[in-house]
Amino acid sequence: MERVMSVEERIKRAEEIYSRRNGQYINTSKNLKNKKTSSVKKMIMQIFTCLIVYLAFYIFTNSNYIFSQEFLNQIKTSFSHDSKIYEVYLNTKSYIQQKITSKSGNNMETIEENSIETSEEKEENDSYKKINNNEKETSKKEIKKESKMETDAKLIKKQISFIMPVKGKISSRFGWREPSTSKVPKYHTGIDIAAKKGTIIRSATNGKIIQVSNKGDYGKHYKIKTKDLTIIYAHCNKLYLKKNDKVKQGEKIAEVGTTGNSTGPHLHFEIRKGKELIDPQLILNV
Repeated sequence: MERVMSVEERIKRAEEIYSRRNGQYINTSKNLKNKKTSSVKKMIMQIFTCLIVYLAFYIFTNSNYIFSQEFLNQIKTSFSHDSKIYEVYLNTKSYIQQKITSKSGNNMETIEENSIETSEEKEENDSYKKINNNEKETSKKEIKKESKMETDAKLIKKQISFIMPVKGKISSRFGWREPSTSKVPKYHTGIDIAAKKGTIIRSATNGKIIQVSNKGDYGKHYKIKTKDLTIIYAHCNKLYLKKNDKVKQGEKIAEVGTTGNSTGPHLHFEIRKGKELIDPQLILNV
């Protein structure tokens, strides 16, 4: 015989049937399972967040991609479930960017300073090289000139015989010098042979007198032509001969003096080959 349900039981059963039909039936065990699964996902998300933050420190020092717009969008999506974690990420990002910006600024200043120093050093090195090159060029020219002079002197000695024009001491040699007074030129075009005033001057070689003068810095002087050479005897006290006279080697032609631009009695002896000067010592062997 079928059991008769009470009014309360009928109401409860009717509610269950209504709930099933509307899909609102709640299974208690299933709800518990869903809650547990949600907690596990949240914990996994937090661990993942920590890994991302640590990884960001490492990657950002090597690449700007980690904070690009694409990556930022991915982070927003991943952290949308937990606003606090996302806030931590943003703070971390801001801090790292400030540090790197500061570091980049310092590096740029260092680079600029190094660039300035490098530029100054380069300019200084270029100037130094330029000076050295100029000195080398000048030295080469002088060596070349001296070499040609030596060659000319050897050729002259083979063709023409020379003797010392006066007995005395060489007081000033050929070339650059440091005179004690501005009256004396720094570049000496011949040699000075110091001797007492009135000492006899003899012709160093055969030749013809092409000029006799008492004007200019040379004072009383001769110019004697010998083949393609012009020989000058300057600062004389007395001149014995006249223009166009022919002279022989060893012949008396003048006396030592201190006329013209002179600081004391001596003979200025000069040799020219065309327009080129020749150091008399290379020919006289003194």
